Amino acid sequence: MSGYGRSADEWDLMVQTGRDFLVERAKLRKITSYTELNATLARRTGCKSFDFERADERAAMGQLLGLIVELDQQITPSEPPVMISALVNYLSANDAGPGFYQLAKDIGLLPLSASKDEKDTFWIKQVSRLHER
Repeated sequence: MSGYGRSADEWDLMVQTGRDFLVERAKLRKITSYTELNATLARRTGCKSFDFERADERAAMGQLLGLIVELDQQITPSEPPVMISALVNYLSANDAGPGFYQLAKDIGLLPLSASKDEKDTFWIKQVSRLHER
């Protein structure tokens, strides 16, 4: 995949590196933030970081997380699927971003009309399963 001003090689590198970092976090039974993931990707890959002040760059990070989820499910399939992007939260929040819940709906893990409580429960279960895995 290419796009958002990045080459296919950059995307491949960021997807693999991002997954590796999230697996590390899961093994430590920790979560991370978009900011920490962004800084880690830039440091480990040499690719430019995402500028979260720009809507297109925030969308690019969302695209990246979706690709990381796909890769993780290919490498370590589970039933029901677990979304490794559950480990990425806003810097001062205690849950995932709206893109996480939208992807969960898109792949059929969360009802389209999910309430806030259903989303919270889903996210907590995803994080727990990732830490256990």
